[in-house]
Amino acid sequence: MPAARPDLTNAVWRKSSRSNPSGGDCVEVVDGIPGLVPVRDSKNPTGPALLFPATAWAAFVDDVKTAADRPRA
Repeated sequence: MPAARPDLTNAVWRKSSRSNPSGGDCVEVVDGIPGLVPVRDSKNPTGPALLFPATAWAAFVDDVKTAADRPRA
């Protein structure tokens, strides 16, 4: 049986430090849910949230940081 989806009604969302400061292309996440990282589009706060396993999200963030540090061809 799949795990129950966490109730995000009162979740405290924080904007990604890599989001566009002018308000576009913003990703928000919730901290403090053991084993999960909820992610949503800040331009659609009542829309769906994607739930990622914390280990997968950490690997994704690490890969993005590594790619950002690489010189462009």
